[in-house]
Amino acid sequence: MKPISMRAILLTLLLCTSGWATADSMKIRMGTEGAYPPFNLIDKNGELAGFDIEIGNALCEAMKADCEWVTSDWDGIIPALLAKKFDTIIASMSITNERKEKVAFTDKYYTTPVRFARAKGTDFEISEKALEGKIVGVQGSTVAENFLRGRFGEIVEVRAYGTQDEANLDLLSGRVDLLLADSFVLGEFLKSESGQPAEFVGPGFTDKKYLGEGIGIAVRKEDTALLEKLNQAIKQIRADGTYARINAKYFDFDVYGE
Repeated sequence: MKPISMRAILLTLLLCTSGWATADSMKIRMGTEGAYPPFNLIDKNGELAGFDIEIGNALCEAMKADCEWVTSDWDGIIPALLAKKFDTIIASMSITNERKEKVAFTDKYYTTPVRFARAKGTDFEISEKALEGKIVGVQGSTVAENFLRGRFGEIVEVRAYGTQDEANLDLLSGRVDLLLADSFVLGEFLKSESGQPAEFVGPGFTDKKYLGEGIGIAVRKEDTALLEKLNQAIKQIRADGTYARINAKYFDFDVYGE
């Protein structure tokens, strides 16, 4: 019998203690919110759907992994990842320095600005003078909330919501003057029948200080092997046309960005 090397012992210990590691157990639990259309949502059949979900499934296929989706409330999604309730977060999560203190991120898989929306027939404009004293709705614990508080928090009243749908409803009911959200998510709402009474106002904002470096997949910091495989898979689906096909299903422009 050959002696067991210290390197082999250390490798075995590493694989046993990691939340995701072994090559022969390519089972990945994918965490998402399921309440952020068109990126992740529960469809009329009760199934998870959306851009995030299709990208996640494509990555699993590229990695030849057996993947299972798990939903989580947005506010608790990082704690749930750290508690090993799932292995990744694929939920349109912006890559920010604050989040990097807790989790590791893959390369980005898309980029998005934030924009304001108002009810049609109102004259609200987007400037510090015009925004003073206004009530602005935003989904809580998002980079949109960070941006709103950082850029305009001293002049507006920020009203944070648990979900984007709740914020949308309060704009329609007149309980807030404006909304701030991911421009793609807000655009889907404004194109819907229920969103017809509202419209975009002002430019898109891409301030990296508050909005981060794009949208990435979060994993636990110790899961370096999984992180590397995900990055390789992102490159693969970008190169083989899979990403472009999914992109075209949801958007009429390149959501990946520069």
